[in-house]
Amino acid sequence: MRLTLGCSVPRPRWVFLLKKGYQDTDTSLQSSIITKVKGVTFTNTSELGERLWDVADYVIPPQGENVFFIITNLIVTPNQRQETCAESDSIPDALCYEDSDCPPGKPVMTGNGVRTGRCLRAENLTSGTCEIFAWCPVESRSRPEKPLLGKAEDFTIYIKNFIRFPKFNFFKTNVLDTKDTTYLKSCHFGPKNPYCPIFRLGSVVKWTGSNFQEMALQGGVIGIQIEWDCDLDRAPSECSPRYYFSRLDSRFPGNSVSSGYNFRFAKYYRDGAGVEFRTLMKAYGIRFDVMVNGRAGKFSIIPTVINVGSGVALMGVGSFLCDLVLIYFIKKSHFYRNKKFEEVRSGHPTNGKASVEQLQNLQTVEA
Repeated sequence: MRLTLGCSVPRPRWVFLLKKGYQDTDTSLQSSIITKVKGVTFTNTSELGERLWDVADYVIPPQGENVFFIITNLIVTPNQRQETCAESDSIPDALCYEDSDCPPGKPVMTGNGVRTGRCLRAENLTSGTCEIFAWCPVESRSRPEKPLLGKAEDFTIYIKNFIRFPKFNFFKTNVLDTKDTTYLKSCHFGPKNPYCPIFRLGSVVKWTGSNFQEMALQGGVIGIQIEWDCDLDRAPSECSPRYYFSRLDSRFPGNSVSSGYNFRFAKYYRDGAGVEFRTLMKAYGIRFDVMVNGRAGKFSIIPTVINVGSGVALMGVGSFLCDLVLIYFIKKSHFYRNKKFEEVRSGHPTNGKASVEQLQNLQTVEA
């Protein structure tokens, strides 16, 4: 008689329950994002005077795309005109000792204009900076110690997301389907309002683990991830978005020159004589990247049959491999072999020798 022990291989039920192996899936999500920012604030500076800031002033671009920028700090250089002036002394390539150091027509590397051929030196100084043809006066102010729009943390961001899973022709949006015209004017995102995608700016920055006033001073980049995981075997109302907020730009210790996010833009005008002039602005602020991904699953007979067949085959192969290891590769394999197999003789040998008939009667039976 042969007795079979062996190791048991658990049935892969997790394929059907946790991994939902009975479903066909669609990860080719089609998505559209519309964003709006709301909020106003008041400032009073020497460059701009008294000024009220609304969404048309501090949001770039104004179209409401999935990538947008909110200005929180500014360096303003007003009334620039195209003429000659001294290059900024903070530009290393503009340093000169005599006119020959400023070849005419050659641009100043990382500077603001083109050299005219003159070296401008103050009295009693041996060195100066090259004269340039540029938008003058050149930008010279450093970044303010406090953010210009420090109260922007109370602004709100509205993120409307439309999605479609083309394989199942399933549509959904992250906004509550209601006819109440006042709903979006009074709600804010939270556990009680998961379908009100209106977020307070200060809260978004806080959820990334950052301080708003510090980020508003030198700028930064925030990623907003919207994730859809939809089980279409359930009611459509159970397909809800999840939001994740993270700081995407590298944060360096101290006041590193690599920290923050900024860029320059200008507003152009003409005076009464028709001469063009402009106001140059170096804008610091928070850039938002809204990203969407997701998957949808629905019962289908094809993946069900494939996974059932794979599970059955896996159980057979698993038992074979388990026995192979226990019988031939472990130190106490003889113990396992003796327990797994037991030989029973049907006759008794005479004088220690077995007859041919007795050998023929030796049977091995698998239990």
